[in-house]
Amino acid sequence: MFKIVTTSFFLRRLRKFLKKHPELREHFTQVVDGLIADPFNPRLKYHQLSGKLQGIQAVSISDSYRLVLTVIISGQEIILLDIGSHDEVYR
Repeated sequence: MFKIVTTSFFLRRLRKFLKKHPELREHFTQVVDGLIADPFNPRLKYHQLSGKLQGIQAVSISDSYRLVLTVIISGQEIILLDIGSHDEVYR
């Protein structure tokens, strides 16, 4: 089981995201619960990023929205970094 860690930047982005998209609150909670259980579950569409975001991973919240994170296997931690649309988080 993994532990979720957040940054202050992420918490600000999450508040804005959920205010703008309240219909995705339950789905976001399901995604985070899935990350805690198994971040590599194919249902989450976990994938490595490349380019300037190399070394960071992402999972899908919906077809349009992503959750950017880092998985630290040795510490069993998942650090949530950003949330938003594809264009917002991959900038």
